[in-house]
Amino acid sequence: MDLPLFLLIFGVASVSMLLPALHGGAARNLDTARMFFYCACLGMALFVMISIAHAGRRQRNGVLGSLISLFATFVFLPAFLAVPFFEGLGTTTYLNAYVEMVSAITTTGATLFEEPERLNGTLHLWRAQVGWMGGAVMWIAASAILAPLNLGGFEVTAQAEPGQREARFNLMDRADPRKRLLRVTKTLLPIYIGLTVLLWILLLISGDTPLVSLSHAMSIMSTSGISPVGGVENGGSGMTGEALMVLFMVFALSRLTFSSDTITATQGGLRTDPEFKLGIFLVFGVPAILFLRHWLGAFDVAAEDDLDLAVRSLWGSVFTVMSFLTTTGFVSEDWAQAQAWSGLQTPGLILMGLALIGGGVATTAGGVKLLRVFALYLNGLREMERLVHPSSVSSAGSATRRLQRNGAFIAWIFFMMFALTLAVLTLLLAFQGVSFEEALVLSIAGLSTTGPLTTFAADTPISLVELEPFAKAVFCAAMVLGRLETLAIIALLTPDLWRD
Repeated sequence: MDLPLFLLIFGVASVSMLLPALHGGAARNLDTARMFFYCACLGMALFVMISIAHAGRRQRNGVLGSLISLFATFVFLPAFLAVPFFEGLGTTTYLNAYVEMVSAITTTGATLFEEPERLNGTLHLWRAQVGWMGGAVMWIAASAILAPLNLGGFEVTAQAEPGQREARFNLMDRADPRKRLLRVTKTLLPIYIGLTVLLWILLLISGDTPLVSLSHAMSIMSTSGISPVGGVENGGSGMTGEALMVLFMVFALSRLTFSSDTITATQGGLRTDPEFKLGIFLVFGVPAILFLRHWLGAFDVAAEDDLDLAVRSLWGSVFTVMSFLTTTGFVSEDWAQAQAWSGLQTPGLILMGLALIGGGVATTAGGVKLLRVFALYLNGLREMERLVHPSSVSSAGSATRRLQRNGAFIAWIFFMMFALTLAVLTLLLAFQGVSFEEALVLSIAGLSTTGPLTTFAADTPISLVELEPFAKAVFCAAMVLGRLETLAIIALLTPDLWRD
């Protein structure tokens, strides 16, 4: 049966509600369990009826129709996902529940409930599960939907214009893009599930409880940063768990760490992948600067003989930098020591900068993406070289060959659109009475899909629940824009694609 992609996602989301229903029954959260069970039954009934109504119909719009379904997944599906959350909690408004679900499914991870104790374990599981499903959608959509349209970072490496299909996709998948979607799903979903289960088991062995370890495993793989205990620093796995998480965060630095199914692939693998190398450089370079600042700034000189403190502060920096670069947003339990060691009590600008850079193209990470930053870096080097040697000819290395001729120009256009969007969102939030600092943090947190910035980037944590309804709507728009990116929204509004 040829069903719309959004309807299929709706059906999967309905069936997935049975898991928190079973958890609620086992944990004796019976009222919450009933809400999830009723919503699951309602969702499955609607899915069956709509499927029958669509029987025999042939879907149109091809890949663009899938892009519309992707947009609907992040905008309209949370309205349904919020129903059991709203009914199960019973002490919040539906708007707050909707914002919470948008934050989860876009893998932003910002929460309106600052005290974890306000939600029972079943609701915490649902938040992490929705975030995990949102990450799975982006893993699959990157190759099956965004790559054929040269969006989501692929426009830097492709030979077609952003929003237009490349020739090889015209020949292979234009006739039936659903075959490509099915093929990509069969290939990537087992990998995604397997890595999540593996990390869950490892964290469980490291000392976390089953719920905490599962939630953190889902959050790491989806880069959502959702935690039922307020962060990994409150978990039981300690430095061992953090080391395991860093190993799995690597999958958000480059798609080549788990797949070579897109045009970003290189023959040399990770050894020649500029995204991976740039990400590793930042992960170790930024903590090194913070670590050395202890002596350069002459802070806490008496502590420099404490080797244990030095090691823990360095590790706290490495974990936190890796977490925010991949837009996960977890902080190490040793982050406080890292701040004291470096003498930076409020390193919000560093965390926001890392989140803005983001992870790899076609991963669950948000932000501008490492490949675009690398394209701008290469272009800057080339321009400086031409200032010294105006008649020089650039040598095309293996990394340069990954980028198309106008890759830096397209990356710069995206960066400017990102900056303009950030400015507009900041102004809209400021018009609602939000202070400029908080408006800027909220905008960056939404566009980079790094919700924990609202807690760690500002001088004081931002209370999302106290925002006005319009400000919450703007924050939701920022999260959707950050997840889909502005170029994809523009592609939806391009008349030529609808006529194609």
